[in-house]
Amino acid sequence: MGMQVSGSSGSSRRMVSEINVTPFVDVMLVLLIIFMVTAPMMTQGIDVKLPESAAPAIPSEEERLVVTVHKDRNLFINEHPVSLDVLGEKLLAMNQNRPSAQRGVFLRADESVPYGYVMQVMSSIRQAGIDQIGMVTESPRDGPVKSPRK
Repeated sequence: MGMQVSGSSGSSRRMVSEINVTPFVDVMLVLLIIFMVTAPMMTQGIDVKLPESAAPAIPSEEERLVVTVHKDRNLFINEHPVSLDVLGEKLLAMNQNRPSAQRGVFLRADESVPYGYVMQVMSSIRQAGIDQIGMVTESPRDGPVKSPRK
């Protein structure tokens, strides 16, 4: 679907009717580079040193709440700070509109937090009517976890 254009020399030439995609490709490459640089900075979370475990990962398709216990005993539901006194109430309110199959919680606790405090947090979670509690650990980096017994 070209048009004929007569040139100054009297010969006829056809006009090129193709789209020049070079500027489009240039813009897309710049956007790709910007995305690759900024994507790692967009991850947010709470820095917790998890204990290591050789147990396999539990497959989970539904989105569950994550309760995090920081090393200074600060509690978070997903990324929102909460105190131990109101943890059960908040979880109960959050789970009212969720089906019973999705009422599980993943518990992440720093390895330096005393066992007794983690048990208090688990008790608050259970009092909110949540029976499915998954403990989050890290995979060992240097082989299987060594037993503390000799």
